[in-house]
Amino acid sequence: MAAGREWDPFNYGLMTPKTPTCILFNEKQEFIKFGYDAVMKYKSLPSSEAQKWYFFHNFKMNLYNRVCRAKVTSDMNLEASNGKKLPALKVFSESLRYMMEHALSNIESASFQKVCGCSDVTWVLTVPAIWNAAAKQFMRLAAKEAGLISDMLSEKLIIALEPEAASLWCKQLPREGFMVDCSDSEKFEDTPGIQYVVVDCGGGTIDITVHEIQENHHLKELHKASGGGWGGNTVDEHLIAFLKEIFGDDIWDEYVKSYPGELQEMMYNFNLQKYSTSREETYVRCYYNLTRLAECKKDLHHFFEKVDGAMWDNGTIIITYEKMKSFFAYSTEKIIDALKEILHKPDMSSVQYILLVGGFASSIILRDEIREAFSEKYHILCPLEAQIAIAKGAVLFGVNPQIIASRISARTYGIAVAQTFDPEIHDLWRLRISKSERYVYCDGIFEKLVGMEQSVNINEVACYTFYPLEPDQTEACFNFFCTEKENALYVDEEGMELLGSCTVPMPDTKLGKKRQLKLEIKFGLAEFKATGTDVTSKQSQTVMIDFLSM
Repeated sequence: MAAGREWDPFNYGLMTPKTPTCILFNEKQEFIKFGYDAVMKYKSLPSSEAQKWYFFHNFKMNLYNRVCRAKVTSDMNLEASNGKKLPALKVFSESLRYMMEHALSNIESASFQKVCGCSDVTWVLTVPAIWNAAAKQFMRLAAKEAGLISDMLSEKLIIALEPEAASLWCKQLPREGFMVDCSDSEKFEDTPGIQYVVVDCGGGTIDITVHEIQENHHLKELHKASGGGWGGNTVDEHLIAFLKEIFGDDIWDEYVKSYPGELQEMMYNFNLQKYSTSREETYVRCYYNLTRLAECKKDLHHFFEKVDGAMWDNGTIIITYEKMKSFFAYSTEKIIDALKEILHKPDMSSVQYILLVGGFASSIILRDEIREAFSEKYHILCPLEAQIAIAKGAVLFGVNPQIIASRISARTYGIAVAQTFDPEIHDLWRLRISKSERYVYCDGIFEKLVGMEQSVNINEVACYTFYPLEPDQTEACFNFFCTEKENALYVDEEGMELLGSCTVPMPDTKLGKKRQLKLEIKFGLAEFKATGTDVTSKQSQTVMIDFLSM
């Protein structure tokens, strides 16, 4: 989650380009530490104290899990490692506040102590492309709470989609910037018309999109973002399930409950190995308290007598390559199936490359599986700095957001309008009568603005004209909706989601129903900005609506 300098986990002298998404609060719910510092502090707490504190790890994935259940709200809670809960907004905003202060401190140090305030900076916040509107809006709210921006409409915050950011970084890399299998000496951006798939392999989610290089080095999206919760954390989950199977529910549950800090260190040490394992055994150190709890039951060797794929050796669990590979199977199979579904489409016939980016792409096992499935037809590439390709690409995006030429809409977007009632089209119970001129109309009609899988040019402004229903109407409300249906008639149909609204004052009623309402929608970045204006009074209201939700 946080990048920008080298981080030293556990003071081992082994530097990593990213620090984990971990945050620690004390029993008074006060922020204490973030990243590796949070892990170390939590590990050092006595078990009695650890039960009172709040340690959150991989909490970004919670938003995706909420997305799947369509329950992202500003007042939702997150569960800490010990089961205690805090407001999700507090957890995310304190994390962003830490990173903001960390970034400003680094800027000050690098610029000869020049003081830089948060308002002097344009912040780029990267999110998975498969997050929905509510999740992305939640992140904007968290950024506001953290002090990055002063209001929700601020243009000082840019929401960047992670596979796009990675694509921007990779397209300008020379051949030497990739690990292997780079047969062309030219940079991608120097070859207009080249098409490639970007697979962003994160800890929580996998994001997949398809891009084409344009003549001006800009990117055109060819396929809407897809993916799922199949990231690197699933490998950890399979290891934990395996250890629980070895030691039994009672021992493992007691260990997790009583020694969460020790468990965190075990998992981070495992993570260092899971990326480098290549057809060789993996060594998982069995820490003191797990060993002690197990020995209370029986000799440790006996736990492994009937275990397939692992053995015990003097305080270490040795896991075979085949067993380790099985921990990856769920993720790799999902990724391969998703890629096949995309690449088998007729309009994907010109794709030549598959780019693997993100921290999980550093895994040799993952890359080998993708290469085995696709290398006969496609070049499989992975940048040398796979872990921070997104962070570096986000900087490029912040400097020039217009570099994304167009995107594919993941849903159908529209607004609620009223139309003259037509008994052959509209449900009779929806009939309404104007109070002033006996005008018979149907309200709640869905008027499409953008269709699903439609290509939308970034920074394009679309203009629409509307009129009030009543001559004495003093305000007009624009309600924006989205759906996965290609065509919908009403805004209350199943699957329709209200994204946002804006109310435009119309104080001057002299022109009655002849007054014009202008609605301007500017498509750009990861959202669209809708501005409704009463032409007579010149009063207007603006709302930011997420445009790229799944």
